[in-house]
Amino acid sequence: MKLTLKIWRQKNAQDKGGIVEYPIDGIEPDMSFLEMLDVLNEQLINKGEEPVAFDHDCREGICGMCSLFINGEAHGPDRGVTTCQLHMRMFKDGDTIFIEPFRAKAFPVIKDLVVDRSSFDRIQHAGGFISVNTSGNTIDANTIPINKHDADKSFDAAACIGCGACVATCKNSSAMLFVAAKVSQYALLPQGKIEAVDRVLNMVHQMDHEGFGNCTNTGACEVECPKGISLENIARMNREYLSASLKG
Repeated sequence: MKLTLKIWRQKNAQDKGGIVEYPIDGIEPDMSFLEMLDVLNEQLINKGEEPVAFDHDCREGICGMCSLFINGEAHGPDRGVTTCQLHMRMFKDGDTIFIEPFRAKAFPVIKDLVVDRSSFDRIQHAGGFISVNTSGNTIDANTIPINKHDADKSFDAAACIGCGACVATCKNSSAMLFVAAKVSQYALLPQGKIEAVDRVLNMVHQMDHEGFGNCTNTGACEVECPKGISLENIARMNREYLSASLKG
């Protein structure tokens, strides 16, 4: 496959940045998108040029680091996959592919396609945990009966990998789906009830503090989420937040 890549290049957070065009040849349809970028970088290095910086780690759709905006879509044209799981057979010979970093005030560009998503970490630190000490008594946690429907919903919410596709695809750069997933996975389980009030209030406050926009129920976040996190979680978080506000 012969392709034309139009990639966002930016030296650092202060640099203005811009699109740079790279022709590339010899790409196999069974290559992953990141393998294609590896080929490009090898060519650039051989020419003595600066390789394109992009995030990656597991390359198995687990870590969420490989977040790229491809042809105007978070993680590209496929559905239910991260960028590392996107294969070049989704494109045609001769295609022009635009590759950009996730765009959001709370996701500042570090270099090229790499953005700083530590805002998600700070939201997690604000309340996305339980402080019950089960050290040495972990078996006790399994003795608490949990409704299967609630357990399934909790596991579905916990599938969120924090990639930020929901933020990148939202016209308001809202992090509501991410925060709602993290709130929901605990709100549905008895272990999360102890700190439920503080959790939702603190996490929503931190989300607002980081500069994420508000949710206007567009639904693009659910469509682009590689793990299929449901909008139901946002409704659940809103209920949790209202209840916590009244109690607080």
